[in-house]
Amino acid sequence: MRFLRITGLYVGLFLLSLFAIVPALWMVITAFKTNKGLYDVTVNPWFFHPAPTIDHVIYLFTHTKFLIFVSNSVIVGLCVVAITLLLAVPAAYSLARFTGRWGERSGMALFLVYLISPTLLFIPLYEMVAFLGLANSIWGLVLVYPTITVPFCTWLLLGFFKAMPRELDEAAMMDGNSRFGSFLKVALPLAMPGIGTCIVFAFSLQLGDYIYASTFITSSHSMPVSTGIPTQLIRGDVFFWQALMGANMVVLIPLVLAYGLLFNKLVMGFQSASM
Repeated sequence: MRFLRITGLYVGLFLLSLFAIVPALWMVITAFKTNKGLYDVTVNPWFFHPAPTIDHVIYLFTHTKFLIFVSNSVIVGLCVVAITLLLAVPAAYSLARFTGRWGERSGMALFLVYLISPTLLFIPLYEMVAFLGLANSIWGLVLVYPTITVPFCTWLLLGFFKAMPRELDEAAMMDGNSRFGSFLKVALPLAMPGIGTCIVFAFSLQLGDYIYASTFITSSHSMPVSTGIPTQLIRGDVFFWQALMGANMVVLIPLVLAYGLLFNKLVMGFQSASM
């Protein structure tokens, strides 16, 4: 029985890994295929026939506004991350330290806000963005995305701060630190795994969002990657598949590196949040 359980475990892990890897592998292969190799149904789709080419990747950088889209996404992502940390970190610490058992209830209420579907919010949010004169601007996205990232990151960090013994804060204040000083010198360094999780989550969320970006922005010079690439590479019923996959590949590489480097911190963050 033990052998069967172990075998079943490894088979399940293999199938799950295959399920996760195959789409990324297909994306990479498609990005370097020629038009003939892509549409020829007589050849094995997992191999290159004829030889691979980088022409479509070059087309992505030279005949589209891909670099502008990437720069817009980076600017929006950095601003969203900064706003999220500025609001979520002190909010989570305050809920964990000053409100007792109501802190957990308030944290769950904030998390429920994150669960509201964007399809219910984009119309009233657009009215707000238009009223402020930020429609068709990346700053409208900077204003809107924290409404999603701040509730989730506050709930996530709440688990970290609640797991820290209050005696650490009291010891820091007995050494002459203020409440804010103990927060900076004791609580904040211990919460770095959760903060790293929040950074990756906030940046990834805005990078993959389509609903808000397509609703608030119509000018190609202000579009992020999520809407700019489909606009440039899907023309009627013509799909530039190789360039589309190449764009996904270029965007995916830094995210894979970030998740790989911060994997342990991400796992620790979600474990603490679920406690």
